[in-house]
Amino acid sequence: MTAADESLKLLAVLAHPDDESLGVGATLAKYAAEGVETYLITATRGQAGRYYGHPPGEHHPGPSALGKIREHELRAAAATLGVRDVTVLDYDDQRLDAAAPREAIAQIAHHVRRLRPQVVITFPPDGAYGHPDHVAISQFTTAAVVLAADGGLGGPARLPPHVVSKLYYMVWNEDVWTVYQQAFRKLVSTVDGVERQAVPWPQWAITTVLDTRAFWATGWRAVLCHDSQVSNYEGLKNLPAELQATIWGEQAFYRALSLVNGGRVRETDLFEGVR
Repeated sequence: MTAADESLKLLAVLAHPDDESLGVGATLAKYAAEGVETYLITATRGQAGRYYGHPPGEHHPGPSALGKIREHELRAAAATLGVRDVTVLDYDDQRLDAAAPREAIAQIAHHVRRLRPQVVITFPPDGAYGHPDHVAISQFTTAAVVLAADGGLGGPARLPPHVVSKLYYMVWNEDVWTVYQQAFRKLVSTVDGVERQAVPWPQWAITTVLDTRAFWATGWRAVLCHDSQVSNYEGLKNLPAELQATIWGEQAFYRALSLVNGGRVRETDLFEGVR
């Protein structure tokens, strides 16, 4: 690392506890190990989820208690990945798309101004497999990057504007989705009676691929910090090591915005053009 690199900052803005580990855990671990300051915003506490496989009801502590459990797990996972700071926004799990957009966007923009990252990562516009919370956080984060940069748009005026150099959407290619389907069968989200199924990104549309082979074990340890959800990961846990490496050994992104570089040559670093 050079002296200039010591101030590099990466911010992930995601919807639920465990999104950080399952989605970009190896990426966060890689950059933290390189000395990049890594930060995480999580919009909900995952309080509407299952508890060791049990739905709300008997053997379930209830949404409030589960939210506290999952926040504790989130912070343990973030520490495993080397994340410097975790912010939880306290929105309702499974109802993030019903949040007031102006308020949600202003909250995220406030933290962008507070943390001042060069690079921000979030879900793609399709939410990976259509999950409404994932779609919502993608929209809110994209808008917040704009709001954070322009004091004339209002919002968190107490902090000076901050221009993010690069915005990325985390994406998955066909090989990774094939392994996920092997672990989870069919990755779908049913919304308003319509089944939304995961669709891999074509290779040509992926702008950035990181080599995270040295960090996939760290990412997996972070996944296992989400102990209350571990039954959801049994399929992944039982995959052969070579298939786990397929999921975690490379992480792919779409460069949605860049003020510092462009073109069709595939990147191998989220900070290309920034360093």
